[in-house]
Amino acid sequence: MTDTLAEAAIAALDTTTLDFSKPPLPDSAVTVTVEAVDRADNPLADWLTVPDLPVLPIWARSWQSIQANTIALGRLCLWHTRYHLLRTPTYAFRLAWLATRGLWRAARGLWPTLTAHDQTAPVQALRAQLKTTPEDVETAARYALAHRQRTITRRWRWGAAATAVAIATIGWELSPLSLKATMAAATLIPLAHLGRGDTAQLLDNPTPPLRVDMNAQQLNDALRAAGLLKNGRGDDDGPRVTCVMGPVRDGRGWSVIFDLPKGGGKTAADVLARRTTIAAELGVDEIQVIASRVRASGGGHAGRVSLWVADDDPYLGDPNPSPLVKLDTFSVWDPIPFGQDARGTRITVPIMWQSLFFGGLPRRGKTFTQRLMTAAGLLDPYVRHYVADGKGGADWMPMKAVAHRLVMGAEDDAVEALKAMLKELLAEMERRFVLLRGLPVSVCPEGKLTPAIVEKYNLPIIFITIDELQEFFTAMEKEDRDQVINDLCRVARRGPAAGFVFNAASQRPDAESVPTKLREIITLRYCTQVVDQTSSDMVLGKGKAAQGADASVLSEEHKGTGVLVTGPASFVTVRADFLDGPAFADLCQRGRALRQKHGQLTGDAVADITATADQIGFTIAPVLSDCLTVMRHTARLHTVDLLQRLENLDEDYGDWDAERLARELEAAGVKRTTKQVNIGGKNLAGYRREDLEAAVPPELLDAR
Repeated sequence: MTDTLAEAAIAALDTTTLDFSKPPLPDSAVTVTVEAVDRADNPLADWLTVPDLPVLPIWARSWQSIQANTIALGRLCLWHTRYHLLRTPTYAFRLAWLATRGLWRAARGLWPTLTAHDQTAPVQALRAQLKTTPEDVETAARYALAHRQRTITRRWRWGAAATAVAIATIGWELSPLSLKATMAAATLIPLAHLGRGDTAQLLDNPTPPLRVDMNAQQLNDALRAAGLLKNGRGDDDGPRVTCVMGPVRDGRGWSVIFDLPKGGGKTAADVLARRTTIAAELGVDEIQVIASRVRASGGGHAGRVSLWVADDDPYLGDPNPSPLVKLDTFSVWDPIPFGQDARGTRITVPIMWQSLFFGGLPRRGKTFTQRLMTAAGLLDPYVRHYVADGKGGADWMPMKAVAHRLVMGAEDDAVEALKAMLKELLAEMERRFVLLRGLPVSVCPEGKLTPAIVEKYNLPIIFITIDELQEFFTAMEKEDRDQVINDLCRVARRGPAAGFVFNAASQRPDAESVPTKLREIITLRYCTQVVDQTSSDMVLGKGKAAQGADASVLSEEHKGTGVLVTGPASFVTVRADFLDGPAFADLCQRGRALRQKHGQLTGDAVADITATADQIGFTIAPVLSDCLTVMRHTARLHTVDLLQRLENLDEDYGDWDAERLARELEAAGVKRTTKQVNIGGKNLAGYRREDLEAAVPPELLDAR
């Protein structure tokens, strides 16, 4: 062997010819030819090639995996033990019945031996011959001898059997109880095995639930039932998947990576499209099945699928508090902590150069989730907020402490404020592009905003947050609606390069409430529960449900859970972090203090009286504060409209009338200069904003 290797090495060296007659070349010109060790004609290939396959199996590559799979094995053994212990009475009856059948079969099998059946045929033949020729003495002698030998054989065989039975009986009587149990088992088990036949089984062969165990056979059966594998002639025939990994325990479920068989015409996309059927065949809810295609970058191909099956619903339980609550500051240039996926992996969302859209049914956590993005911007002093809430409720009211512009409601004055806000944004966007184009390449190499440019030229990142977008479009005339849609499209399409982050949400993401040309521009989409796949595709994009990104599989219990689409083929179901109203209001106050510290508090937040009162801890009568809030876009308002807006802000105002409102405002120090106000030619009872502001203490006005 050594000689062979040496010869191969010498032969390899001989392939290189060195010519010393020529002058040496410089180092940069020297070319070294290295022979590949994996050539078919290279005898060293088998010795020098490093194998690609890992040495350890997948379940043994980390201590966490070993621990999880060991626990799973123990749980499987415990499940089988409990399953069979509960069926002990059934097994005892079955054992007795099979032992009885076995005893009968044993007796029937031993009877020919005990009766010397092997010697009966010659005796019967001689007897028949003797009847034919009774005078044949020789035949008579042979018959008598054969008959005598058979009788002797029967006697000693029966005697041996009786002796064995007697010894067993005496041993049984003299043995202790523990030995009797052993003797009974040693007798009954062989008899039961003899009596079971081809179909009868002593013990059941149960299939544990997926929470306890998962095997490749279950996977093959599920895929075959879903039409992804061809059927064979028998139950065990037909093509099967090749498990590249697992099934192994992975967190709170089972993980498996498999390749579909070639020749079947099925791809990983077909598996994703039949997730509901696969879940039904596996005996779990479709929300527990997380399937994805393994791309080439991860060692996959078009027929490789990664499947994770959770033990139970992974999106239920106590909500996860947002980590933003414990942070002092945050940079929006970093990915924003958003939530966790089914396996508990932290999901972060980079929002720079992106636009976002949130959709879903009411009261499914859509607004709470949308606020996570805004909350991250609150902790960055170099973020300027433009907020519009078409519902005009209390969800976004704390933003009055920070927002450069805050539009609440979808009334006529609010719609005009929204249009003015968009014009202001477009003008700011064009101003920034002019500034960026004039900067040298060394300062602005890509023509986009950078953290250094933000601080040096005072160009803060602009967050544009619009909630209940459909309310604004419904309240507008067609001409105004078309103009607003065009303005929003310009902001969403060109704004990211100027540092604009567009963040919109709607309950009805159809073509009427949110036009398709606006939705198609948006890059990041998140959808909570919807009624069907069509509605899911309206939010997440056409054809996403067929790829597996389907928000209609979510239920009423999945509040704050939705499908996040981050690219043409990238999506994940996320349980968003929880950030309640008080925590969001606290972040708004902290954001106000940060902006005052860095000189970045601008716009409406500076002049807002109620925000100033909240910051310094001054108490204003709640009814006065709420009236100032709902009248932020108008100087005058009829009492009827004022009561309606107050009820929209807080349901507790639902049983108030004009008399009670007048009494409460008078108790808060409001002195009306006139009880009638003229709006649009209608002279009705109402209030002037100036009268409300006059009731604010002077020291509060000086603190602004």
